[in-house]
Amino acid sequence: MKKQYLLSLIIGFCAFTASAQLRYVDPIYSQADIEVVSNVKFATNIDFLTSKLTNPAKMGADIVALKTAVAMSQPIPATYYNPADTNSVVKVTDLKMDIYKPKASVDTKVDRPVIIFIHTGNFLPPPINGSPNGIKTDSSGIVLCTEWAKRGYVAVSVDYRLGWNPLAADVEQRRGQLLNAVYRAIHDVKVAVRTLKTNAGTYGIDTNKVVLYGEGTGAYIALAYETLDKNTEMELAKFRAGGVGPSYINRANVGEIDGSGGTFNLYGKSSVGDKIAAVVAAGGALADTSWLEAGDAPMISFHCVRDPFAPFNEGTVIVPTTNEDVVDVQGANLYIQKANALGNNDIIKDIKANDVYTQAAEANYGKTVAYIYGAPDDNVTINSNVKGLFPVLLPIAATLLNNQSSPWQWWDPASPLAMADVSGGAGFTAHMNSIQSNPDMSPAKGRTYVDTIMGYACPRIALITGDITLSQLAVNEVLSASIANVYPNPASNNVTISVDAKYSVKSIKLFDVTGREVLSTEAGNNVTLSLETLQAGYYFVNIYTSEGVASSKLIKE
Repeated sequence: MKKQYLLSLIIGFCAFTASAQLRYVDPIYSQADIEVVSNVKFATNIDFLTSKLTNPAKMGADIVALKTAVAMSQPIPATYYNPADTNSVVKVTDLKMDIYKPKASVDTKVDRPVIIFIHTGNFLPPPINGSPNGIKTDSSGIVLCTEWAKRGYVAVSVDYRLGWNPLAADVEQRRGQLLNAVYRAIHDVKVAVRTLKTNAGTYGIDTNKVVLYGEGTGAYIALAYETLDKNTEMELAKFRAGGVGPSYINRANVGEIDGSGGTFNLYGKSSVGDKIAAVVAAGGALADTSWLEAGDAPMISFHCVRDPFAPFNEGTVIVPTTNEDVVDVQGANLYIQKANALGNNDIIKDIKANDVYTQAAEANYGKTVAYIYGAPDDNVTINSNVKGLFPVLLPIAATLLNNQSSPWQWWDPASPLAMADVSGGAGFTAHMNSIQSNPDMSPAKGRTYVDTIMGYACPRIALITGDITLSQLAVNEVLSASIANVYPNPASNNVTISVDAKYSVKSIKLFDVTGREVLSTEAGNNVTLSLETLQAGYYFVNIYTSEGVASSKLIKE
């Protein structure tokens, strides 16, 4: 019995564009087509969260033992992994990654771009950080990585090391410890990048197409990863004790920018490069715009204009864990403006505002809106020359810290992490704390923001990596789903495409999941195509008419 499939099948598979089959822009695989390889170890290093660095003699002996084991490629003894074991004071942790990718049964490409998701968390584990979030399996991270994989990317969610004291008595201590946490995390992500490049053949990755996506804390890491490339950049006054002392980053202790060397560091020199193709930031900020130089990777940002923790324009980082000031930074309104002025974002500057996501972003460019502070800082202007920035403009809240900073996050309110008590007294949970700045948190809301992130970022990422062209992003009128039937579907030898006679068909084309055209005809409104030369798998049927374009997914058995 024949099955007929209306072109409404395209809903859920493709965005409504003239090239609806565009790999890396639109979903071309289903949930069932995606596999996840979990907890792949990529690094081991000193854990500043669990180490007790108060006994210099014991510390020295532990460091020697650890570095000897690493140099000799020997297993690290169990005592160094166990925080409760008093035989050592220096502890280590394994860092792991989760890898999301299309199954080999549906995708055989060997040169796929990879997007690395760097989670939020304020460099502390949940719920100590006051939140249910802050691990590589946060809800937003799982869904983002899955959606990227559905579009044909390899997506990777990574660990990085945590540890600092947000309750330190003064801003100098808080600043120094937090900056060192960022520096260590940069090293960890560099090792993750090198590991993926080394194993490119295993995962089908193009080593020249590595993209970092940072959320919240992860955005600080991703932005610093790309822009911190000179030792002098760590010597700015705000990165020095008292503004005049030595840098908070003591390279003799924590290593060089490339991640090698340092007393409290187990990473060595690597011959594998750590260059990346692009940075996408959801929240967060750049440590200093002076770090940003011509030739740095293109940058894309989603930033809540009224974010009280990471300034949209310029201001002081407030860590949500304690709501204490840490260090002055610059937000996306400034660093995207500078990236554009330097020409770093030229590759994406000519994307036309003919899709709903670009239109929504650029509709707010140049606007002056009420801000979260009192006069004279009670207004903020969204800059005009900030292509690559999606300013998220949400209503101003009644109190400063109730303004939203991460509307794309969500969690299970009944989970153990969400129900754990945090600072604020017994019965005040991580869920209660986090809901203050995300009052209408829900999976539906978070997924809506994920859709926006996909719709705005993916075309730009694919342009940057060279996997699509501007002409492929041209949007035509998408026709009603009822104009045609495609049958049988799945098909074995032949497929028939029947288009309503009131539409003038110019051509019908079949594309494989890589976006390669495999069949084309100008036969008219009723055509039967032979599929005998095609391999089994997923294909897209594009019907080009004088009135617009329609698309459908086709399965060849």
